[in-house]
Amino acid sequence: MGIEIRRGEDRGHFDFGWLKTYHSFSFADYFDPDHIQFGPLRVLNEDFIKGGQGFGEHSHRDMEIVTYVLNGVLAHKDSTGGDGTIRAGEVQRMTAGSGVRHSEFNASDREPVHLLQVWFMPERPSLQPGYQQEQAPGRGTNIFTDAVTPAGEASALKIHQDVVFKVLDLERGRSAAASIREGRLGYLHNTMTGIIELNGTRLSPGDGAKIRGPEPLTVSALEPARVVLFDMADIPALPPRW
Repeated sequence: MGIEIRRGEDRGHFDFGWLKTYHSFSFADYFDPDHIQFGPLRVLNEDFIKGGQGFGEHSHRDMEIVTYVLNGVLAHKDSTGGDGTIRAGEVQRMTAGSGVRHSEFNASDREPVHLLQVWFMPERPSLQPGYQQEQAPGRGTNIFTDAVTPAGEASALKIHQDVVFKVLDLERGRSAAASIREGRLGYLHNTMTGIIELNGTRLSPGDGAKIRGPEPLTVSALEPARVVLFDMADIPALPPRW
């Protein structure tokens, strides 16, 4: 059991003018041998995209990719037929599987879009590519709510890995509880929106925490904050697939 804090200022950071991006794990030109993969979690990028800008069509394979829009509107298109906009509070899951091409652009010409893009290793390679999108349930309820699960029950999206992707909008002065069971891993990320405490430790915007169960968690908001928590199987690290 235990919690290891990952400070936001220690992440990889690049400013391309049209894109400001922060990498919690090794990605593209950022490499940190101590932060390559945590269980099935391979990529956690926090992006700010200027109006009218975005990522042109590119390809991926053998990844479960979850996009969570925090502010603004993101336009998505992919080779599975997925085509639409992801608004603040909405979650999208894309299975790259045997290969998929996709693009994401800020749907506004003026307002920036702020998002998380998270990659998980799939349960097996060469899955059928697929796409799902749904409003993240429970926004503003001050309780961790499942947005993506292995079974995709209720209003949650389905992911092909033993991962539960939880979302939390926490009002100032409120607290929410969760727990990571024995034998499982957790990763909590405080998005760049507010200040929280995790089990009494202050987390600034962009800070995260690696968690090894069993570990009860209490998150308290010093400022209004939007938080994500991944409850994951403790699987061995594998060579990354891009």
